[in-house]
Amino acid sequence: MRQMDPCPDEMKHNGMKHNGMEDIGTDIMDRVLSAAAAYDPARFTPGDVRAALDADECSPEDFAALLSPAAVPFLEEIAQKARLETKKRFGNSVFLFTPLYISNYCENFCVYCGFNHKNRIARSRLDGEGIEREMKAIAESGLLELLILTGESRKMSDVAYIGEACEVARRYFKVVGLEVYPMNSSEYAFLHRHGADFVTVFQETYDPERYKELHPAGRKRIFPWRFNAQERAILGGMRGVGFAALLGLADFRKDAYATGMHAYLVQRKYPQAEISLSCPRLRPVRGDSALPPTRIGVVELFQVICAYRLFMPFAGITISSRESARFRDHVVDIAATKISAGVDVGIGGRTGRASGDEQFEIDDGRSVSEIRDMLLLRSLQPVMSEYIYV
Repeated sequence: MRQMDPCPDEMKHNGMKHNGMEDIGTDIMDRVLSAAAAYDPARFTPGDVRAALDADECSPEDFAALLSPAAVPFLEEIAQKARLETKKRFGNSVFLFTPLYISNYCENFCVYCGFNHKNRIARSRLDGEGIEREMKAIAESGLLELLILTGESRKMSDVAYIGEACEVARRYFKVVGLEVYPMNSSEYAFLHRHGADFVTVFQETYDPERYKELHPAGRKRIFPWRFNAQERAILGGMRGVGFAALLGLADFRKDAYATGMHAYLVQRKYPQAEISLSCPRLRPVRGDSALPPTRIGVVELFQVICAYRLFMPFAGITISSRESARFRDHVVDIAATKISAGVDVGIGGRTGRASGDEQFEIDDGRSVSEIRDMLLLRSLQPVMSEYIYV
């Protein structure tokens, strides 16, 4: 692994300096933003889509065509090819996991998020006993993979606190993922030593100007700090990283294209890393936060998911409980390889001791056993762990 200064004094963004933020000297952000700026979905023709479908391997140009409006009439054919790719790479296996929010304190002001610092919601943070109690309850459902989440507050959820949660999780689960605030590579290395395997970071939107509008204050406002988090996680020893845009914040086609290109370039630079993609859409939230006006329908979402599969055939694709049961059941038979189950996005709800409000409303609240039964009825194999330590 590349040796780096774990905590350089500063990084620069828009002429400002930000103490403590590690600059790893990567050029991937510039390459992705340049490609996204040049991407015009309207320029693609049905002939471009046909060429993409006929290609043996999906190039970035083919991926761009598959995301374009011209591809919508081909959606059934795109889905069938995506299904063949999924079966070829993953068989009938679908991996199950659940998220656990251990804190909902946040220092950011994201205008679309229920955890927005100024939002008037019930805030809470689980202590060590509460974390173990929740994890034990989840483990009793049979799940072996856990995703630990916090609000983005270093004060209320510092790295040591998250590390202690990882240590507890390792006693109950085979795979421990993180979806927390971006960190330096040394901090990711610390969490990896304490049991974390995987890091997911939503860039939210890859449009820098829109990003500024949606993130008026907080560390999250620093676009490159967030953008390069996956690379820092890999340099910190994490075996896998996840990518996503929150679809609906900006032009969803451009955001999906940028997400795919980000994952593609990181995979090429770090071929040892496991790559996954998520496709979250905006959901209603509690409190004062307001949803931006841009939305994306289920047909367009399905197009994005299938395009991801054809462009990144070896990547995992997660379909979250933000979506309806009907949509999720369909997508796991086509392109998604991981599905959440038994979901609670508040604090302490697994053991009947809810103490903090949720980040957003979910649409599919089925239990682990209900998701498992659904997969079996569709001749799919529910898998509780995708990784075994030897």
